[in-house]
Amino acid sequence: GGGSALLPAPTPPVLLEEKEKLTKTLASRGAAIQELNTVRKALSLLKGGGLARLAYPAQVVSLILSDVIGDPLDVIASGPTAASSHSVQDCLQILDKYKLLTSLPKSVETVLSSSPASPAAPEDYSHVFNVIIGSNALALDEAKRQAEDLGYATLVLSAAVCGEVSRVSALYCQLIQLVCLAFAGLRDGPLSDEVRAKLLQLAAELEIPGLNPAETLQALRELGPDGPVCILAGGETTVQLQGSGKGGRNQELALRVGLDLHRARATEAGSPLGSCEIIFLSGGTDGQDGPTAAAGAFSSPELVDEACQEGLDAEVFLSNNDSYTFFSQLHRGHHLLETGLTGTNVMDIQAILIRA
Repeated sequence: GGGSALLPAPTPPVLLEEKEKLTKTLASRGAAIQELNTVRKALSLLKGGGLARLAYPAQVVSLILSDVIGDPLDVIASGPTAASSHSVQDCLQILDKYKLLTSLPKSVETVLSSSPASPAAPEDYSHVFNVIIGSNALALDEAKRQAEDLGYATLVLSAAVCGEVSRVSALYCQLIQLVCLAFAGLRDGPLSDEVRAKLLQLAAELEIPGLNPAETLQALRELGPDGPVCILAGGETTVQLQGSGKGGRNQELALRVGLDLHRARATEAGSPLGSCEIIFLSGGTDGQDGPTAAAGAFSSPELVDEACQEGLDAEVFLSNNDSYTFFSQLHRGHHLLETGLTGTNVMDIQAILIRA
């Protein structure tokens, strides 16, 4: 990751500080990486194929580590060596979506108003060879191999999980409950039907690329219950900042899953969660989740009770987007995933481990 940040060169008269502030504001309001990079390209000299155009006629070989869902070449690092498929109109729609259209710096207005309203005609990029050498899908394939070597029946859910963390947490909790019901011998029946219906509804709302809910349900039916289960997923969620705490999307997702599992076990009649051991992990492959020293965090249905014993209120920390402080204080940081910087970034990975 960081390709966009390392090739910032704004289109004059936009200043680097103005472009940086606009990008940070978009991110704080929940903009996805695809949206951020669309805006960056509209204000950049090098992004959106600009670097390849400047290098012409020299041959360009671009070795790409993808940190974007779906691996679109024109979005990864804002596509310095790939033709852009976006227009200034796409940029304006994003700025309007996040209510920034009426508060733009004059320089940004100048650049956007002078740009073509639709994508330019296709250009010749025959001098460019783009190749993806690392991606979330490749990381998940290796994680699956490792889990199977450890004896887990393993399912890769998707390499394109996206959406707001609270909705993604709800989806994972329904998946966990469905597996636990199977372990309890309740694969079929009213409770399983109810959980499946909720799962299908959440999957439809999130519109995760490449996720086929029917195929996922069938794959879940084929897992276990004779041994431990590992469900893997990857992608990049978003967080809408409401507080001033310290954290990252992976730690917030882990905290939300722990809280949601606690609520389900405490309030839903016949919940099977108490009969299974459950561990949830969410971590960033770059080793840094937000502006913290952790890559992510672990959680379980017992997380909230453990926190209460130490005088920590999970909901209060969540309301302030303060997940890192929560996990740092709980058991002296025992639930934090601390790997150090890995030197690469293929987005995030989630792992759900379940055994009866």
